[in-house]
Amino acid sequence: GLSITVMTETTLKSKGYGGITAVGQGSANPPRLVRISYTPTGKVKPAKRYAFVGKGITFDSGGLALKPALGMEAMKSDMSGAAAVCSAVLAIAALKLPVAIDAWAPLAENMPSDTATRPSDIITIFGGKTVEVLNPDAEGRLVLADALMKAQSSKNKLDGIVDVATLTGAQVVALGTRTSAVMTNNPEFSEEFMKITALTGEQFWPMPLPEELRASLDSPVADLANIGDRMGGMLVAGLFLKDFISPELPWLHLDIAGPAYNEAKPHGYTPVGGTGVSLRSLVRLAEQG
Repeated sequence: GLSITVMTETTLKSKGYGGITAVGQGSANPPRLVRISYTPTGKVKPAKRYAFVGKGITFDSGGLALKPALGMEAMKSDMSGAAAVCSAVLAIAALKLPVAIDAWAPLAENMPSDTATRPSDIITIFGGKTVEVLNPDAEGRLVLADALMKAQSSKNKLDGIVDVATLTGAQVVALGTRTSAVMTNNPEFSEEFMKITALTGEQFWPMPLPEELRASLDSPVADLANIGDRMGGMLVAGLFLKDFISPELPWLHLDIAGPAYNEAKPHGYTPVGGTGVSLRSLVRLAEQG
């Protein structure tokens, strides 16, 4: 019941995926957009249809907004969201669950070079919305914007969309290294997900999307900028993504920046290194239909 498609850099550029293209253009390793689709086989009619979208920055140097050397080695984990959603759809297929899932993984390496995106560049996201790139290190939201827009463009109606991303250092400041954040446009969907996490043992905490912070993303030269207020940075990033979500579509944004990669001692079933956080909860969401 699985199928996979991979868009190359040529296709991404010609089809208008400006976020993924802009983030990946500074690297010798070109970007990709991967879609893994699962549809129940046989006569099983899917109870629901979900899209899972995972941030897949295969390495994040910060681009021309170069990160400090200290700790940069952990940036190999910036693809944890993509790993989680791809693994989730494979697990859902193995379990033969009666739901339809599209997993989207926008993959790019954020590197500094003479071809890298510059601060002040204006890019066009898939679907036509423009973004002023004030900080090339706020790149995850750019690749997610493309993938979120594409995920919603299918003729098949979605019952919900979930994005998973190691999106902000502000998440770690707010919630530490073991608790991930949940943001939403649909409180009922968030409450359902929080009940699921209580069963799976994954620590999540609901966070708001205050409308007053949205104005900080305003740009004089584009539809919005890729950064806004530093205070509440995790929430500002969530508001950026919300701009690319249809208001009527239930959406969850999971910021897993701290819990995705364990640099301390193992605890419970959590190993050192990549943790796979959100995988269990995504599979359970599909199980509940």
